[in-house]
Amino acid sequence: QVQLVESGGGLVQPGGSLRLSCAASGTIFSIWAMGWYRQAPGKQRELVANKMSGGSTNYADSVKGRFTISRDNAKNMVYLEIDSLKPEDTAVYYCNARLKKSWTDRWDDYWGQGTQVTVSS
Repeated sequence: QVQLVESGGGLVQPGGSLRLSCAASGTIFSIWAMGWYRQAPGKQRELVANKMSGGSTNYADSVKGRFTISRDNAKNMVYLEIDSLKPEDTAVYYCNARLKKSWTDRWDDYWGQGTQVTVSS
């Protein structure tokens, strides 16, 4: 069993900051990547940022320069530092991990339950 749990969401004013955290736990052999997706009401889920275990990083164009992803590989943690928040950042933010539970398994995606980020004055 693998579980991803997010925390750190909340209500913040435009221009404010948040730090989201995600912990992966359970039977984990190896993690390829961890990242963050978000889904606003009525919209498709979209990639915000992800980070490979080897160190490479991807960001959505809309968040470049404002969001920073980091990982603690030893603790199976991923973080998202969010600065200069805009109302359009309002969404449920989901943690994602692509991992193997054993060396013989395929790489599979696992998801957290989501944490709400609301940007409003």
